[in-house]
Amino acid sequence: MEHPLPDSGLFPLSRLSDGPEATFRLGERVSKLLRGGEIVLLWGPLGAGKTLFVQGVCRGLEVDDPEVNSPTFTLVNTYRGRLTVHHLDLYRLTEQDDLQDIGIEALLDDADAAEAVLLVEWPDPLLPWLGPRLEFMASHGEGEDERIWHLRGLPDVPESWAAMMEEI
Repeated sequence: MEHPLPDSGLFPLSRLSDGPEATFRLGERVSKLLRGGEIVLLWGPLGAGKTLFVQGVCRGLEVDDPEVNSPTFTLVNTYRGRLTVHHLDLYRLTEQDDLQDIGIEALLDDADAAEAVLLVEWPDPLLPWLGPRLEFMASHGEGEDERIWHLRGLPDVPESWAAMMEEI
């Protein structure tokens, strides 16, 4: 299954994460910016920290489920906290798979109504369904645990998000 990653040069903002704890804290900081309605795509190779980032977001949103895991086989996990979080992992899907089988329209409707946020790992099959969104891409840094987190927004990165990337 091939999942091409976007070119990091297409992401105008980036920050270094020096280890798993910093990646988790980045997710927590992102949670403070979420108001409901956001769609956040997460790109990166296996083991880059995407699920750890989601765990940080969920902690920051006061999700009380102690088991925030990647929905690799279930495809969608929903968590309740300050906001509803729909965590999708589309690694096992291809462009040809039918996203309607996982109820994608209802999940997108929740986001459109600002009733939930979507955090999507391996989002390539979902791209034709999407409009405005934020995208993070994690790439490996020089050290074993270092990650470089890149951010772009379509159409733009909101100022508060850009400021958050500079503060870290």
